[in-house]
Amino acid sequence: MQARINNPAALLPEAVKAVNLLYKEIHSVGLPASTLELVHLRTSQINGCGACVDSGARAAKKNGETDERLFAVAAWRETPYFTDAERAALALAESATRLADRADGVPDEIWADAAKHFDERELAALVLWIATTNLFNRINVTTRQPAPQNWG
Repeated sequence: MQARINNPAALLPEAVKAVNLLYKEIHSVGLPASTLELVHLRTSQINGCGACVDSGARAAKKNGETDERLFAVAAWRETPYFTDAERAALALAESATRLADRADGVPDEIWADAAKHFDERELAALVLWIATTNLFNRINVTTRQPAPQNWG
């Protein structure tokens, strides 16, 4: 696959600073890193972002994620590998990523389930993480950024 343009982050480095601040703030709230990684991976799968699926799965694996959970994240509802909190985060990620699929983009029951597992700051971080992942996915898919070819 050939990229249409260089990665926009490389072309507009000042934009990267803003994204890095957002990333830092989201990760400072105390949400489990594994939850953030699973949300990133599932959102990237939905959006068909090969670069983010590849890098996300590799980063999760490097940080101790199991093969079973990585292999099953696309079918998380039908597998026993995820906690109730992770399931709530994944459901929220799917709804927030597929807003146009229903009149009520994020139904009250999905939000309420997430709110049972996460406090208000954690929910804010989770919503911002889902949106940030969607941002990366849309940039990469639009510009056809390939998955890295130099993984060892």
